Amino acid sequence: MIKQALDNLKINELNQMQQAALSAAKKGDMILLSPTGSGKTLGFLLPLLSLLDAKIPTVQALILVPSRELALQIEQVFKAIGSGFKVNCCYGGHPVKIERNNLSQPPALLIGTPGRIAHHLRRDSFATETIYTLILDEFDKALEFGFQEDMTYIIRQLPNLKKRILTSATKMAEIPSFTGIRNPTEVDFLQNQTNAPDLKLKAVISPAADKLDTLFALICKIGDKATLIFCNHREAVERISDLLWDRGLIHDIFHGGMEQEDRERALLKFRNGSHRLLITTDLASRGLDIPEIEYVVHYQLPHNEEAFLHRNGRTARMHAKGTSYLILTEDEKLAYINQNPEIEVLPEKLVLPKPSPWATLYIAAGKKDKINKVDIVGLLLQKGQLAKEDLGLIEVLDHSSYAAVKRNRIERTVELIKAEKIKNKKVKIEISR
Repeated sequence: MIKQALDNLKINELNQMQQAALSAAKKGDMILLSPTGSGKTLGFLLPLLSLLDAKIPTVQALILVPSRELALQIEQVFKAIGSGFKVNCCYGGHPVKIERNNLSQPPALLIGTPGRIAHHLRRDSFATETIYTLILDEFDKALEFGFQEDMTYIIRQLPNLKKRILTSATKMAEIPSFTGIRNPTEVDFLQNQTNAPDLKLKAVISPAADKLDTLFALICKIGDKATLIFCNHREAVERISDLLWDRGLIHDIFHGGMEQEDRERALLKFRNGSHRLLITTDLASRGLDIPEIEYVVHYQLPHNEEAFLHRNGRTARMHAKGTSYLILTEDEKLAYINQNPEIEVLPEKLVLPKPSPWATLYIAAGKKDKINKVDIVGLLLQKGQLAKEDLGLIEVLDHSSYAAVKRNRIERTVELIKAEKIKNKKVKIEISR
């Protein structure tokens, strides 16, 4: 089953941590400690495959995660494994009614945020008697977000647990007793040097009053490469965004104060290359499906080393190289950095980065309307007269779909297909703003 899963995922072999996790999970409860970006998701999903039973019609495994983005990411990986078992996600910002309908035909695997799963349990949305496996992913982050009460309540409702798996990107002094974990096998790859990222630290010195201008100059120097800019507060995210729009720089933002749909769209456009700049709080430092980021910029330094490491973990992932820039004032000292970052000198003459060659097409239909990627590819290549190289990443959500299309072709494509039907149904198609 695992060989088939790897074939479906187009993975030749598991990394050392994943192999160790697979072996440890056979012994009983497990604690999996490994850095962000090291492939922990497969480390707990693959052992799960041998624990699921096709003859049981109710929920058999529950994965609790601190954010809806992480829930969706795990769901995507599980679907890509192609096990044949049903999976569902439950999270805030998603209609409870849709989730209850999904749960009326229970999945073998249920993934969700603690608040929403607790909500469903209080309303008896699904039975818990056959939940034999519990996975607490990014457990340290879940505690940091204040989910302890909900997690305690949920675990009390699971009377027949046989296996508990806990994952974390940081080592904890002690594991809270409410998890119920007993004599776990610990798989610790936090200090494993074979996974050490090739990360360069660079500092840009700036007077405090000029930080926004300094950031703008740094963005111009980095150019059109994928870059995450981290701030400590959402107000700073909004302030930087206003400045960049004023100066003609296309970008997006991501923070907890945004509507869920806007957050999802921001990540999607960053993933598909329509936007190369994403300004964010630490919400984007953990567990999100954002591939191949070359640069991380700390506009404001985080308050502790752990947050700093997680931000930097968004680049130099899995043997790739990356650069982390710190914007510092003259007298700013870093208690938790034990190396002197190289000082970066910014150019006098600033050149605005070129816009991305990609833009995003919005289609007002998704999985629940029986639309899939093949339908969208067919429509865009045949009716939209696009060549294959003019079409990028396509993502199909429950009620909407998005496709990356070359910016210089997208307006003509919309004109050609706006009156077309998908699956015999007229749907709204437009450039995503």
